Amino acid sequence: MPEAPSGGAGGGRGAGRGGQGGRGGNGPGRGGPRRRPPGESDVSRDASGQELVEKVVFINRSAKVVKGGRRFSFSALVVAGDKKGRVGIGLGKAVEVSEAIKKGGELAKRNMLPVVVSNGTIPHEIFCSFDGAKIILRPASPGTGIIAGKKVRAILESAGIKDVLTKSLGSKNAANVVKATLNGLLKLRLPEDIYAARGLKYTPRKIETAPEAPAVATVVA
Repeated sequence: MPEAPSGGAGGGRGAGRGGQGGRGGNGPGRGGPRRRPPGESDVSRDASGQELVEKVVFINRSAKVVKGGRRFSFSALVVAGDKKGRVGIGLGKAVEVSEAIKKGGELAKRNMLPVVVSNGTIPHEIFCSFDGAKIILRPASPGTGIIAGKKVRAILESAGIKDVLTKSLGSKNAANVVKATLNGLLKLRLPEDIYAARGLKYTPRKIETAPEAPAVATVVA
């Protein structure tokens, strides 16, 4: 009688799964470097020692079909700011997610621009757009907080704005929403700057408060 086949097939299957790059292999599989999920912030310092905040807004994965399979690449949209009126955005692309986030953070730090922040909010209402994204930004009283989605919130928090009302009216594309918000912040101006550009002297208005009502004494019989 012919002998029973040895565990060749089973051994081959086990070797395939345990090979390099497989489930139990030594290649860049699931045990790669930890990546930050969208919305998580990271604190770093620039060359001058100033503390900067980085936020990952969106991570996209794209695939290219080649002979023998598919090749994946990642792009990360990162926002960086010092929470003192400077903010920037960067889009990093790489084969690994961690490398894409690193590139995006470096670009965001390099492209930081000053924006106007007045008492924790914006000085006036503004409508801003970029491609299909349309955003309305409105100043709010202290204690209101940031009323916005995660994409708009990321760039407002990084700029140091604490109280603001926002509304998104157009596209939900992450890159367009972030760029529209940044365009709106760059267009903000203080009243004294507008008066100075027109050659006028700015005198802030004093808000008059209503007089308090006199206290009425109650007589208990």
